[in-house]
Amino acid sequence: MNKKDFKRVQDRLGGVSRRDFMKLCSTLAATMALSTTVAPKIANAITSPTRPPVIWIHGSECTGCSMSLLRSEHPTLETLIFDLISLDFHETLSAGAGHQAEEALHKSVSENAGKFILVIEGAIPLANEGIFCRIAGHNFVDVVKDIGEQAGAVIAIGSCATWGGVAAMDPNPTGCVGVDEVLPDTQVIALPGCPPNPYNLLSTIIHYLTFKKMPALDDENRPKFAYGRLIHEHCERRPHFDNGRFARKFGDEGHRQGYCLYYLGCKGPVTHANCSTSQFGDAGSGCWPVGIGHPCFGCAEKGVGFNVPQFTTSPVIHTTPVAGHAPITVERGEGASSGSSALMAGIAGAAIGAGAVFTAKLGGKEDKNENKEA
Repeated sequence: MNKKDFKRVQDRLGGVSRRDFMKLCSTLAATMALSTTVAPKIANAITSPTRPPVIWIHGSECTGCSMSLLRSEHPTLETLIFDLISLDFHETLSAGAGHQAEEALHKSVSENAGKFILVIEGAIPLANEGIFCRIAGHNFVDVVKDIGEQAGAVIAIGSCATWGGVAAMDPNPTGCVGVDEVLPDTQVIALPGCPPNPYNLLSTIIHYLTFKKMPALDDENRPKFAYGRLIHEHCERRPHFDNGRFARKFGDEGHRQGYCLYYLGCKGPVTHANCSTSQFGDAGSGCWPVGIGHPCFGCAEKGVGFNVPQFTTSPVIHTTPVAGHAPITVERGEGASSGSSALMAGIAGAAIGAGAVFTAKLGGKEDKNENKEA
């Protein structure tokens, strides 16, 4: 990024220093699990006057994903939509209405066909040809097909847009589905959550602007940097889980002590998301459900949130066996002795066995001393 480009950005961002701007770009790189050496590329991408615009449309939803975006502070909303990404259209934030808003939408679509990033918030009703969600005289399903086929990239934000979410709860009379079912020939990037963290969206868009492609995705088309691990793996209460300290009822001694919420129905062991590390609302540490004492609902996982009863326990995929250190002595230039190898095998077997016993214990009867430290 040359000095002329940065001067233009500096004026838009209210005199931000080059150092602070590059720190922001480095933070974005870290959020996407990339080396900070790509920060200059990110800086060039988000300062380019020719970057593709973002068009945001709404279906059957509560606008919670947009509300989450409104509460982002680093960067603030106006910086985000005017300087980091070019938000050409957003029905909730639009100053215009009616025919004026529709004209702005279709003008941006036609002028940027094949280039713009389409963000879809909300599920898509299919029952009765989609009459349960109509916008400007058109069924939403037809709007998605028309605009989606002209987009350069499509992002489904929130669980409703990803797989139906709360709008598709049984018995689902309106036939709500996720975007991928309406655009089967298009790769739809999924950012589930109710709501998802706004920085997951920002990082995904910035990655696309920088590298002209989406970040690495899992088999559900979710960005791995945000959904590559289970919440249970990096939960702040995980040490209590590993040591068998659990809350059994809201307000009991274990709950007041901040123990693991597994027996209160926490869905962290089966939910892929980065809630515990990114958290919400720029409100500081602990601003996510488990951080304030409520079990994870599993809103970001298809088939869990809005499907599995809140207070039922979930299966545990990853457990931690009892830790131990093998007293191995290896002479210089030689491999491990047969004795030390046997010792390692014994410890490994004990660890695996301990893990299996611990897993089995989760489904066993309540221990009267459950909430007492050993």
